[in-house]
Amino acid sequence: MDPGSVALLRDLLAETGWIERTREFGLALRATRSPGGLLLVGTPDEEPWHLTAHLDDEARLSGLPQLTPTLVRWAPPAGAPPHLRVGLDRIHRAGRGETLFVVTELQAPVPLLERVDDARRTGATILALEGGDGELAGLAHDTIAVPARGPVSFDGAQHLVSTAAGEQPQRPGLRERLARLLEKVSGPHVND
Repeated sequence: MDPGSVALLRDLLAETGWIERTREFGLALRATRSPGGLLLVGTPDEEPWHLTAHLDDEARLSGLPQLTPTLVRWAPPAGAPPHLRVGLDRIHRAGRGETLFVVTELQAPVPLLERVDDARRTGATILALEGGDGELAGLAHDTIAVPARGPVSFDGAQHLVSTAAGEQPQRPGLRERLARLLEKVSGPHVND
């Protein structure tokens, strides 16, 4: 999905709460303290390659090195480059200041849930983008559930999250701050 398509999707979802929710989630991803401390893991059948690539782009484009992800793989090939050889043992070393981001549209397998629980116990922040897995949601500090028949697809939700993570918050200008102050003091403007 190109940036224009993501912008269109965000416009279409503006009134649904999805944009605000993905912004909150993006801020949680940004709380990771160091480059490589954002660990992305999926299931043995579905590794989050696409989201990993988008978060890497967002880290580079936004100047937020803590968004540089580490793809954690179930069975990395021995001859792969170092950044593609990170196995599940990396989750055991996750600790404070690091984030384990679980991405799965289907039910998380028990071995993954056990590793997530271990990472949580060692102080890692657990985030999940999932398709309605109650067990995974129960282990995560924050989760976005993407319903199968919701307003956005699982792939679309990944794009919204990665875009929100790299989004630079815009500080309101003097006019916006004064308008908010006046509205608080006098109440909202009502047309006759």
